[in-house]
Amino acid sequence: MTSTNRMTPATHLIEYSAEVSAARAAGRPIVALESTIISHGMPYPQNVQTAAEVEAIIRDHGAVPATIAVLGGKIRIGLSAAELDLLGQSPDAMKVSRRDLPFALSSGRIGATTVAATMICADLAGIRVFVTGGIGGVHRGAATSFDISADLQELARTSVAVVCAGAKSILDIGLTLEYLETHGVPVISIGQANFAAFYTPDSGFPADFRIDAAAEQAQFLRTKWALGLAGGAVISNPVPAADAMPRAEIDALTEQALAEAAAQGVVGKAVTPFLLARIKALTGGASLVTNIALVKNNARVGALLALALQH
Repeated sequence: MTSTNRMTPATHLIEYSAEVSAARAAGRPIVALESTIISHGMPYPQNVQTAAEVEAIIRDHGAVPATIAVLGGKIRIGLSAAELDLLGQSPDAMKVSRRDLPFALSSGRIGATTVAATMICADLAGIRVFVTGGIGGVHRGAATSFDISADLQELARTSVAVVCAGAKSILDIGLTLEYLETHGVPVISIGQANFAAFYTPDSGFPADFRIDAAAEQAQFLRTKWALGLAGGAVISNPVPAADAMPRAEIDALTEQALAEAAAQGVVGKAVTPFLLARIKALTGGASLVTNIALVKNNARVGALLALALQH
């Protein structure tokens, strides 16, 4: 039997859209986008509208968007408008992380990729910049539940830079940063010294380095990978102040939503979608507006970083 590894991927499992194929041939910068934000992160039709608008922002800044999903037994790098809509309206779309990729592919399921799975697929496609809303992390109460997102391990092993609005505020951000430090994942903040907290700009915890300019971020990444230091980096881009939610309000609502999740026995991968939906309901939709704004802001930063890495 011939052994396989990450250096010799099964390329027959990957399909590129015409737009992404042309960008690869021309050596144009490409930005990866996840698909769980479409299937599990927002309601329809805002999810599909936001996905299209995020792709447009990346194009407007000179890069090519590549939304990633599993469709028809293939890793799809770049989706059509119809495929975005399919993901946005498929209640059975599987939330695919690292452990789930083989099953989603071999069974032919519709799969929406998480941060971890999107990083894997982006790496296979040679894409070094990935834009998302917020990364997963160490969940509150992890000392007893051991609930730690696979995103963190993927950041430690897969060489893709992840542009995000920090970690989701429903998490234990302090422990998330400790985990990243232990595994040697650099955390870079833009425009401030502190790490961002998704709905709010400031988590109260310092990032490792503040690097504002895309050219300097790109130089940092080139240096890291030139040293043979495999693994990604977190690029923390705080939500704009005008779109942010008050920290005290979001903290209180998060505690309420967490209590409801515990009372209803919500566990595992179902926790984050449940909490985001409850916070949206409790804020009367205001949190969704913030979520959309931060993703768009990240798209701009990600496109600029991808362009800088080309030079």
